[in-house]
Amino acid sequence: MAPKISAVIIAYNDEPNMRACLESVKWADEVVVVDSHSTDATAAISREYTDKVFQHEFSGFGTLRNDAVAHATHDWIFSLDTDERATEELRDEIRLQLERGPEARAFFVPRRNYFLGRRIRRCGWYPDYRQPQFFHKVYMRYTRDPVHETYELDGRAGYLRSHVDQYPFRDIDHCLMKMDRYSTLMAREMNRRGRMFRVHQLFSHPLFAFLKMYVMRRGFLDGKPGLILSGLYAYYTFVKYAKFWETTRGG
Repeated sequence: MAPKISAVIIAYNDEPNMRACLESVKWADEVVVVDSHSTDATAAISREYTDKVFQHEFSGFGTLRNDAVAHATHDWIFSLDTDERATEELRDEIRLQLERGPEARAFFVPRRNYFLGRRIRRCGWYPDYRQPQFFHKVYMRYTRDPVHETYELDGRAGYLRSHVDQYPFRDIDHCLMKMDRYSTLMAREMNRRGRMFRVHQLFSHPLFAFLKMYVMRRGFLDGKPGLILSGLYAYYTFVKYAKFWETTRGG
């Protein structure tokens, strides 16, 4: 008999995405949602799909992911963000891995990203692996970084072929809102780690971010969405370093 699977989701004020996200993991043997005290209907929608909805204060994405995994009762974890959707092909591939006996202790999953109504095939957005999304919880833990967390794995990681679909930004306003939050977290983390601010970072890093996405990673082939996305990431980089300067200036 194949091992059972716990789908684990961390959430915060993402009511528009919750239902589609949860629908995509109804096949899991258990669904766990850890919410950081959302003020919209995120938690209420989650309770329509599972009774395992927990409230945790946000103290960084790495810590929150570990807390969510701790609530899971099964060893094999499928981690999904609220802006992601598990495809039927991925479901079938995960089940086949467990039926045959897993080839690794953790698996990266390729993500197909969509922005402004178009699939982004370049800009560095495909296959866009994040930390392993399917793993055995005994052998993998997330680091405690507050943002852009990584992982620690005892054993080998593998790669699945089937996709997760991701819709990271509903529109440009939503993109700017998320970038505001992430840039604040990143600025604080750079300060905490004792990074040194240099004034050239305010123009060299945003310029490089744009050129990397739009030219080096051929974002120009993604049309207007590719251009807008590259510009937005240049803006995010500028704001991140401006906030970093502000944190160092304030001591």
